[in-house]
Amino acid sequence: MIHARIALLPEGWGRDVRLALDAGRIASVQAWQAPQPGDCQVDCLLPGMPNVHSHAFQRGFSGMTERRGPGQDSFWTWREAMYRLALALDPDDMQALAEMAYVEMLEAGFTRVGEFHYLHHDRSGRPHADPAEMSVRIFAAAGATGIALTHLPVFYAHGGFGPVPAGDGQRRFLHGLDDFVALVEACDRLATRPQDVVGYAPHSLRAASTDELRALAQALHGRPAHIHVAEQEREVAECLAFCGRRPVAQLMDTVGVGPDWCLIHATHLDGAERLALVGSGAVAGLCPVTEANLGDGLFAARAFLAEGGRIAIGTDSNVAISVAGELRLLEYGQRLAWRARSVLAEAGGSTGARLYRAALAGGSQALGAPDAAIAPGAPADLVTLSDALGLGQSGETMLDRWIFGRDVGVAQVWAHGAQVVRDGRHIAREAVARRFADVMRRLA
Repeated sequence: MIHARIALLPEGWGRDVRLALDAGRIASVQAWQAPQPGDCQVDCLLPGMPNVHSHAFQRGFSGMTERRGPGQDSFWTWREAMYRLALALDPDDMQALAEMAYVEMLEAGFTRVGEFHYLHHDRSGRPHADPAEMSVRIFAAAGATGIALTHLPVFYAHGGFGPVPAGDGQRRFLHGLDDFVALVEACDRLATRPQDVVGYAPHSLRAASTDELRALAQALHGRPAHIHVAEQEREVAECLAFCGRRPVAQLMDTVGVGPDWCLIHATHLDGAERLALVGSGAVAGLCPVTEANLGDGLFAARAFLAEGGRIAIGTDSNVAISVAGELRLLEYGQRLAWRARSVLAEAGGSTGARLYRAALAGGSQALGAPDAAIAPGAPADLVTLSDALGLGQSGETMLDRWIFGRDVGVAQVWAHGAQVVRDGRHIAREAVARRFADVMRRLA
């Protein structure tokens, strides 16, 4: 049993909440209950956060791209360096990097990851003996660390609008339609845990043609579908030059974007595109730390949320892995743009609580997962916050101090009912960190 002084329940904050867990789910929730002998007593209990967008192998890249080149650095120069990393990794390396990323996600309060996985083939660009070998390693990393997985194999066929042939640096990513659908179906057989989900992800409008997007949407209908879109101003200009439409407008015209879609970044939208995204019921998958790191721009979160839009957060390049960090930068970006405070809060409400609830709901939807909630029958994916100063404050104040302040942090995490983080550290951290360090030394 878990006893929480305060807990974020679907109907609001509960006090003195006792939970029973059974077979990976929450069996019962009772408020206003005194703790009993043997209860695990915690200060503040939250549903675990979904991470809608991760490239796990890029964890090996963190902090390695902060030296300026001879010209102006940009997303596009960063991408060339990323390709060099992708070409260097073997399957063992891939698993080691993914395990490190997933350990850190759990320690940060993420309990499910959407793995946008495009590193498919061997270094030469040929399929492995098992074409799903690299996906096997993603499932193995999720199983070893305990994080719930929504696996999103990526369809990547071209190097740009037109289509333009893919470059040599992209050779490990490429598929034809039939081989890609077979890969997705192979991943279904790898999804052996009850918390595993398999979706798919056309990489972008640059990498998948209109006909291919439509074919994928028909062949893989009903699965979570994710796509990078409108991340860069150059992408918008190239899309306009190619078809006369902006990227989100072109995507909406091409496939039936609906609630099972997640548009990653969607940074550069005009007003009509933003309203179309709201009306579709799809989720905007925002990755504020990576978007800042790459100089992408700012998503129009203030207007999007006011219009009823759905958001989720992701760690993308895994340059830093933090629930609080993503939510904080989402709000701070809007403060800088609008030169105001508490931009994304509702009148009289907590900024942190509003963002946390929005990202829980949008993340669960985008990853094809049950609602992240502290409720009977919900997944037992739980995060506790520890109040280092023992101030005994409200749940909303605890969230705001965690996201925007200090002295509050993640203490314990349960994933599918198993405690995987104790006192802020994952139970497998030491072994995982050793394997990660071995890979990084070899790649250096």
